[in-house]
Amino acid sequence: MDNENLEVLHALDDWLGSGACAWLCTIVATFGSSPRPVGSLLAINDRGQAAGSLSGGCVEDDLLDALRSRSVAADGPERLAYGVSQAETARLGLPCGGRLEVIAEPLIPSDRIRNEFTEILALLSARRRCVREVDLETGATRVAPDTSMRPTALEGARLCQRFGPRQRLVLVGAGQIARYLSEIALALDFEVVVTDPRPELLEAWAVTNTHACSGMPDDVVREWAGDANSAVITLTHDPRIDDMALMEALRGDNFYVGALGSRRTSDKRRQRLSALDLRPDQIDRLDAPVGLDIGSKTPPEIAVAIAASLIELRNRPHARPEQAPPE
Repeated sequence: MDNENLEVLHALDDWLGSGACAWLCTIVATFGSSPRPVGSLLAINDRGQAAGSLSGGCVEDDLLDALRSRSVAADGPERLAYGVSQAETARLGLPCGGRLEVIAEPLIPSDRIRNEFTEILALLSARRRCVREVDLETGATRVAPDTSMRPTALEGARLCQRFGPRQRLVLVGAGQIARYLSEIALALDFEVVVTDPRPELLEAWAVTNTHACSGMPDDVVREWAGDANSAVITLTHDPRIDDMALMEALRGDNFYVGALGSRRTSDKRRQRLSALDLRPDQIDRLDAPVGLDIGSKTPPEIAVAIAASLIELRNRPHARPEQAPPE
């Protein structure tokens, strides 16, 4: 889940705790180009405060005007559509004829409702996924753990808002590629952890807003990448370092494990991992050579190729990235 949605959940927890009524608006469908994906949140309270974004523009202004005229206490969840005509698309500034549909849900302060958002935040803090179900006919809601990895969606008369912790990227090796890749990953809203057992490289690490962790690679992977919302990529070209991290990662629940190297290097790595008692199905999880095949040669180009693989996997979870042979 991105930081913007997380800020919305924190804002709702604060507002409801202080007695403010609010509307929670969720994108449930998009058609054509859309500035924000399905599942994006916008919250508006009865004190005029807002958090989050649906379009980064006039949709928010239109919603504010529309919801100010409604009584939160009197209304149930409402489905709204934007961009249904060329005139409206032009008025709202939606790009390329885009259209989006939104569920606007009224939230009245109560212990039950406030506890729902407190519970969601607690689950996310523990790096666990959850779903908040909203019955669009009755307004009834509930929160439950979720392991489906499915996105937010309308399922019949239910809105299923699915939340997961911020995706974490653990990079093994604090060299040039890691520096470029970490900067791109931060822009893509990954939490970035970098580790390297070579103290001179880790001490020179200077990318802000990342976690630099000393220690043995397998220990760092075990501590920081032990769940399905984490990815591990090894970048050192040193099997004494990379293989330790890969052995731990391939036995875990990480959604992605990749390793830098040529095809020949990757074949030798798989042979070593097999000799280290990893099962064939565990070794098959390894994406190596890492990165889309876009002819990358330089460190920034290789970082772009790797980031492209992560974007593809995030947007199409069942896609297997094409392998590239960057050295």
